[in-house]
Amino acid sequence: MRLSDCHNIDDFRKLAKARLPWPVFDYIDGAADDELTKARNTSAFDSVDLVPDVLAGVGEIDTSCTIMGRKSELPLMLSPTALQRAFHRDGERAVALAAEKFGLWFGISSLATHSIEEIASLTSGPKLFQLYVHKDKGLNASMIERCQESHFDALALTVDTIVSGKRERCLRSGFTTPPRFSASSLWSYATRPYWTLNYIFSPRFRLPNLDGHVQEGTGKAVSIQDYFNTMLDTNMDWDTAARIRQDWGGTFCLKGVMSAADARRAVEIGADAIMISNHGGRQLDGSRAPFDQLQEIVDAVGGEIEIICDGGVRRGTHVLKSLAMGATAASGGRLYLYALAAAGQEGVERALAILQDEIERGMRLMGVTNVQELTRDRLRWR
Repeated sequence: MRLSDCHNIDDFRKLAKARLPWPVFDYIDGAADDELTKARNTSAFDSVDLVPDVLAGVGEIDTSCTIMGRKSELPLMLSPTALQRAFHRDGERAVALAAEKFGLWFGISSLATHSIEEIASLTSGPKLFQLYVHKDKGLNASMIERCQESHFDALALTVDTIVSGKRERCLRSGFTTPPRFSASSLWSYATRPYWTLNYIFSPRFRLPNLDGHVQEGTGKAVSIQDYFNTMLDTNMDWDTAARIRQDWGGTFCLKGVMSAADARRAVEIGADAIMISNHGGRQLDGSRAPFDQLQEIVDAVGGEIEIICDGGVRRGTHVLKSLAMGATAASGGRLYLYALAAAGQEGVERALAILQDEIERGMRLMGVTNVQELTRDRLRWR
C-alpha cells in the first residue's frame, strides 16, 4: 500500500498500521477499556441524516469561517496531540506546515516533541497550546509565559485528565515515552526498519516544553498512564481554570467539556470557546460522544461561546453535520495522526486535501454556498 492508495482517513490508518511498530500504532489507535466510546465518537454521526436542497446555484462556495478570532479556510481544526515524533521524525513540524498551507488552526500539546518557540517561529498560522495542569506550579507558569512570549493565538486547558484512562493496549505493549524496545515488541521494531532507523538516528527524543522541570518523558521513560497519574494536579477545579484564564490573558478555551452544566460554567468564567471532547475515547469509556452532546450544549450556551465538536471526525460530512447542529467548527486528532505516521507532512497534506474536497463536495450537494447556511433544519434524526 502506498500513499497514493489513500482515499479516506481509514486508508491512512491502514498505511500507518503497516509502517509503525505495533506498540506505537496501538498508542495512536487505542483508547480506554473496551474502546466503546472511541467507536461511538464516529458512529454518532450516523444518528442524523443530511437533507439537501437542489438548484441552489453552487458554482461559487465559501468554506471559510472565523474560529477564536482567526480566519480558517475550513471549519476544521487539528487538535493538539502528544508525542508526535514517536510517529514520524518530523512530528509537530510536519503538522504545523501542513496546517499553514491549508489555512487551518492546529494545536500542540504540553507533551509536544518540538518546543513552543520552534513551532511559533515555523508558522504564522493560527496556533493553540494545550495545557495540562501539573502539580509543579512553576512548570504551569513557565508554559503559559512561553506561549505569551511566542504569541500563540489561544490557550486550551484540558480538563478531562484528572487521572488517566485505562489504556489496555498500551498496558499490553509496554509503550512508554520515549519509546523503548521490549522483548515482546522487538520483532515489530525489527520488521519496521524505516521507522526504527529514523528513530535511532534522529535527534534525541525529548519533551522540550517540560525542560528544566521534570525528567519524565524525556530523560526517564514513563507510560502515559503513569505520567498522568503522578504528574498532573488532581485538585484542579473551576477556580484553577479561572485563575489560568486570568494568568494567560488571551483567548481561552476549555477542552474536554461534555455537559451542558459545565458549558454554562465555562461561559461564567469568561472562556471564549469550549471543545466538546472525551479525549478520543481515551479517558472515560462508556461516556457520550461529542456529537451526541452537541445539540444539548448548543441549546444551553449557543451564541454565548464558541463550540468546537472534537473527536471522531473521519469525513467531510461529519464536519458539515457538526456545523448544522450548531458547532462553530469540528476538530480531531487521529484524522491527521494516521496520515503523519504514514507519510509525514506529505501524508498530512493529502489527508487535509481529501477532507477539503469532501467538505466542498458535500456543501455543493447540500445546496449551500457558505458554512453559515448549515442549520439544524438540514438534519433529520434517524
